[in-house]
Amino acid sequence: MNTKTYRFLTQSAEETKTLAAAVGRLLKAGDVIAYTGGMGAGKTTFTAGLARGLGVTDWVSSPTFSLINEYRGPVPLCHFDLFRVTNADDLYATGFFDYLDGRHILAVEWTENVPEALPPDAIRVHLEETGENCRQITITGDERFEALCS
Repeated sequence: MNTKTYRFLTQSAEETKTLAAAVGRLLKAGDVIAYTGGMGAGKTTFTAGLARGLGVTDWVSSPTFSLINEYRGPVPLCHFDLFRVTNADDLYATGFFDYLDGRHILAVEWTENVPEALPPDAIRVHLEETGENCRQITITGDERFEALCS
């Protein structure tokens, strides 16, 4: 995979969701979105936008306590929160590896906790708070994300 890095600035939660919806329209079954960023950086907001772009109509919420939320759509979206996951055994307990079957899209928060578990072609999304509602969003992935820049 030929990876490139793309940077975007958003000025509101709605702008973040709009960018994420555009990303969602570019995704395919088997893709893994690997999020990094601090608490409150907008990972769940981004996932809500992804879901919109994927045609998911369910309400998207943080999987902090459930560890995983599944959303139905043309391609199922599985949203993981690995904040409390510290090793491969914990990760196995979530069922994470079962979802790497090529039929789902995974949006995974706190991937810095278990980077060795990510597929090498995971799409990296780093969110950084630059103001009360402003975010710098860095996407590292293949050339299909070039479409976001036009």
